Amino acid sequence: MKPTFCRVIASVVVCLTLLSSALAKAVPAKALSVSDMTAIRAVLERYRSAWLANDEDAVRRTFSNDAILMPAHGNPPVAGMAAIKEYWWPASTSKTTITKFVQTLDEVGGDGTLAYARGASDVEWKTEDKGTAQSWQNGSSFLFLLKRQADGRWLISHLIWDAGANQLLK
Repeated sequence: MKPTFCRVIASVVVCLTLLSSALAKAVPAKALSVSDMTAIRAVLERYRSAWLANDEDAVRRTFSNDAILMPAHGNPPVAGMAAIKEYWWPASTSKTTITKFVQTLDEVGGDGTLAYARGASDVEWKTEDKGTAQSWQNGSSFLFLLKRQADGRWLISHLIWDAGANQLLK
């Protein structure tokens, strides 16, 4: 029984040695460069500015085609551009206009292929439907995940947010 135990221990030692050698040779993740950080912040600014310009196409261009929204209040995820378009711009008689969008980035980080941005936003908008207009406000916290695309551009792949109840403005 003793020789079997010694063989098991020897095998474990060999495996651990090989594993530690492989891990030591592993290439560490490439940190975000200054130009990556600038590009990521620029994507998020284009996202914010596009909403303020009420430019649906420009908002969508900040996302990858397979992007996923994870809305507040436990609503189900929204996956892909067609679903995102239907979620944010459904066909209806109601018109929504963003009138204020303040976005504060508290943290931006990641590596050479995947990045994140965490922060808070304050958004106000006006809805008009059949002659009735209302103004609304909401503040939220968010987390963007961005992926570097094959052409080197950064695009939003996931957007997660949480918010309180929408507030009707007087």
